[in-house]
Amino acid sequence: MKVKIFEFNPISENTYVAYDETKECVIIDPGCLFPDEKELLLHFILDNDLVVKHLLNTHLHFDHVFGNAFIYDQFKLETEANQADEFLLAQMPSQLEMFGFGKMGNVAIPKIGKYLKENDVVTFGNQRLVVFEIPGHSPGSIVFYNEEAGCVFVGDVLFRGSVGRTDLVGGNHEQLITGIKKKLLNLPGDTVVYSGHGPLTTIREEMKTNFYLQ
Repeated sequence: MKVKIFEFNPISENTYVAYDETKECVIIDPGCLFPDEKELLLHFILDNDLVVKHLLNTHLHFDHVFGNAFIYDQFKLETEANQADEFLLAQMPSQLEMFGFGKMGNVAIPKIGKYLKENDVVTFGNQRLVVFEIPGHSPGSIVFYNEEAGCVFVGDVLFRGSVGRTDLVGGNHEQLITGIKKKLLNLPGDTVVYSGHGPLTTIREEMKTNFYLQ
């Protein structure tokens, strides 16, 4: 499996396109906000003759869903996310206001087309993404684990040297740390961690050096 990484919007959010030799792909957390960002993502998909099978969200904070409506318009794919985060979509205007995006009243608010829960499996091409629920950063935070490819897409659950903030609505630090230790740190050490912001890391590296997980 190959993974293309884009860094979008003023909050430097990581958007991922995962694909394989079949040309089928998934888009994870499309944070593209500006027209040039949307075109960059679209051109990558079209130029590589990719067929988008799923639009996946690790969670529904605004910086991870800016591009959801655009993806729907282009490919008629509805958002797939955990139901516990659905309330965040209704609160999106207040989220934007809180982070200084209040003048962006034209941002389309997506709807969830399919709910994802613990142990669900998302398939595309020859790939399988297993869903783990790890709340704490948001109530509905989920991650997508590809055992065969040796990687996990964690959204804002885990970062290199840090973990997701828990001071937003529905956050719970103890719940987050418990979920990380129970569900992520048991993965093979060389599992590559694709986070919602910042650089890649591995499970082994975070077990050894992440202050929050000691």
